[in-house]
Amino acid sequence: MQAFKSLTTVEYIRGVERFGWQPFPGRLWQRNYYERIIRDEKELANIREYIMNNPSRWEEDPENQMSGAEYR
Repeated sequence: MQAFKSLTTVEYIRGVERFGWQPFPGRLWQRNYYERIIRDEKELANIREYIMNNPSRWEEDPENQMSGAEYR
């Protein structure tokens, strides 16, 4: 995963310098997120379901740093 992130960052920088792509402010890749390569259709379906249902469970998430009152 690190190699992929490195290669895509280098190519993006080249695109900005050579082809006038829009510069991205800050970092191209978000730090401290869960990296995962999707390996098959079942795993893809599970991830899609998670993404669709996740907002309704946001306040219950132990990694959510905002309390319910702050979130609203």
